[in-house]
Order: sequence, then structure tokens, then C-alpha cells
Amino acid sequence: MLQNTFIHIQSIGAITEQRLWESGIRDWASINNEVSIPLSAGRKYYLDKGIAESLEQIQRSNPAYFSKLLPSNQCWRLFPEFRNSTVYLDIETTGLDRHFNKITTIAIYDGQAIKTYVQGQNLENFIEDIQKYKVIVSYNGKSFDIPFLEHHFNIRLGHAHIDLRYILHNLGFRGGLKGCERQLGINRGDLSDIDGFFAVLLWDEYQRTGEQKALDTLLAYNIQDTVSLENLIVTAYNMKLKETPFYETHFIEDPILPGNPFRADLATVDRIKNSSQ
Repeated sequence: MLQNTFIHIQSIGAITEQRLWESGIRDWASINNEVSIPLSAGRKYYLDKGIAESLEQIQRSNPAYFSKLLPSNQCWRLFPEFRNSTVYLDIETTGLDRHFNKITTIAIYDGQAIKTYVQGQNLENFIEDIQKYKVIVSYNGKSFDIPFLEHHFNIRLGHAHIDLRYILHNLGFRGGLKGCERQLGINRGDLSDIDGFFAVLLWDEYQRTGEQKALDTLLAYNIQDTVSLENLIVTAYNMKLKETPFYETHFIEDPILPGNPFRADLATVDRIKNSSQ
């Protein structure tokens, strides 16, 4: 879908892009055909320049170029082109303020392998591992996960970023990651009752008692958030395709999601719930 996209080019908006599609200019290569272009000379100049630059950035395998130019609710368009260098990311923390709270666990999933990072064990390994990827998919990561990570590690994450919060909101889905999942019929099973606040309680329990089952439950929750992002980006991508002429040719099959290597311990969950009440 990226090479069918024109709205990242200067002076080309959604209405102009639709006019280009309707006139037969469906992708960047079409501009070389004998097709009448419904643009002024000035816009035609920017279109030619933008396509040339876009082709160069594709050759350089630089998704960040497109991520910066596309509206946040349109970054889904770069997903298939760079899927093989995409990572799904979610963090858990002791609170919401990155200046006063700490990261407890991080989970990443690249469509093949799951990795987890735990405070006091291997959290610093994240810095090297995240550099293997060019695209980050998150939910609300632009406002929360990425600023938190950059502050915690004192690094700059210059990856292209697909934040599903904006895309799903544009599709009419609200209520956080788990709220969107429920609206889309996704069931978390034993992890259904665990949320971000409860994740803080799980970490506190682990810190206080050293109980491995509390940490395992937290990691199971963290991983579920991460793995779910692949399912959601594919679902959102296909739904957004229906707004374009390319649904039949660009549709993506649902991914086969991996099993979660950690399990929620329900006895631990019940005990923490009862003590917190």
C-alpha cells in the first residue's frame, strides 16, 4: 500500500490522492504512463519530486522517512513494505510519570520470537536488541512507551512508529488496548481481568516476596499486550484498505500468533485482588 500512497507528498492531501486513484494513477510507477494527471503544474512538480524521493527512501529501506510524513492515523500504509523489520513493543512500569516511576518489564515480539526484559535482571539488553528493527508497533506508544524508554535509558529511538491508538480511534474503536480488543471480539482468557494498575500490584508483590509466580503472571500479561499488537495491526490494516481501491489486491491474512511462554497464576491473582481490596 505504501507505493499506492501520495498523501505524504507536499501539496497532496486525501482528496487529491483520491482524484489521482480515480484518474488511473494508482501507484508511483503510473506517473510514467500516458495518463492525464488532474493536477496543476505546481502540484505536478511536487508530485514528481516526492515520488523520486520516496523511491530513493524505499531503496535505502528507510521507513522513518514515511512515518514522519504520514498522518498518525495513516501510518498503517507502511506496514507490509517493512513488516520483516517490524517489532511489536509494550512496557510495564511502576506508574505513569516517566520522571518519577521506573520500567519494570519490557516485552517485544517480531513475528517470530518473543523477548522479555526485567528490571534488575536484563533490562539493559533492550538497548542493543531494539536497534535490530526499523519499525515499532505500539498502542499509545507515542505518548507513553517511547518517551518512557527514551528517558529511562537516555537514548533516542528514531524508528518509524505505527501507533495503533490513532488508527483504531480513526476506525471508531476506543477504550484502550483491551477495550479495542473486546470490541473486535478478542478474548484474553485468564488474562482478561488484569490491567495496567494490576500489573503494578504484581510487580510490588514480586519485589516484596520474591514470588516467581507474580513475575510470571506480569510477564504473561506484558507479552499478551505485545503479541496482540500483530493481530490488531493486520485487522486495522485490512479495515483501512476498505476505504481504498486496493482491498482485493492488498488484503493480508490473519497472523498465526505464538503461544505465550508464561502463564497467569490465578491463585496469585486472586490473593493480590483480595489483599488490595
